[in-house]
Amino acid sequence: MANTAPKIYLIRHGETLWTQSGQHTGRTDISLTEEGEKQAKQLGHLLKNIHFQATFTSPLKRAKETCILAGLYSQTSVDENLVEFDYGAYEGKTSKEIKQIDPHWSLFLHGAPKGESLADVGERANRFLGKVRRFSGPIAVFSHGHFLRVLCARYLDLAPSYGKFFVLSPASLSILGIEHNKPAILEWNNTSHLPLNN
Repeated sequence: MANTAPKIYLIRHGETLWTQSGQHTGRTDISLTEEGEKQAKQLGHLLKNIHFQATFTSPLKRAKETCILAGLYSQTSVDENLVEFDYGAYEGKTSKEIKQIDPHWSLFLHGAPKGESLADVGERANRFLGKVRRFSGPIAVFSHGHFLRVLCARYLDLAPSYGKFFVLSPASLSILGIEHNKPAILEWNNTSHLPLNN
């Protein structure tokens, strides 16, 4: 990324029933809970004074609804690259249930059986980053926890597996940018705008 690279605001969608229960939610297209809708509106207050050059969202409901309730959807492009991992056989399962099937499984090492590999998701992240390099102003990205962790790793020129280090909470805000002409994390997993954190 050049020194003129835009700041990229990474926004994880708000709460769903499956984020509450800890179920892996890949391509299952579920909506936000009432609490998730409140969280999305709080994100809107946080973002309202930023003039984004472009906004992108995953096509899945939970990301689109977060974008809409945050007040940014009118200027948004839907991008298929921003969907969550395809968890394959582990879709809808909790980590505890998965460990009973395969005690050594790690998404960031093994990918998902009958779903996507980590390399597949890394390639989607690369495609998206290639697309946003043409912008100079701030970019908003509404997407999903595990995908955004891989996107961060690839932005930093790290292997997709490094996403394991970048934990993200629902309705969190993170910012990627440049420091000393190098890709950097400027802010990570900010949830200070959410009521329980005030």
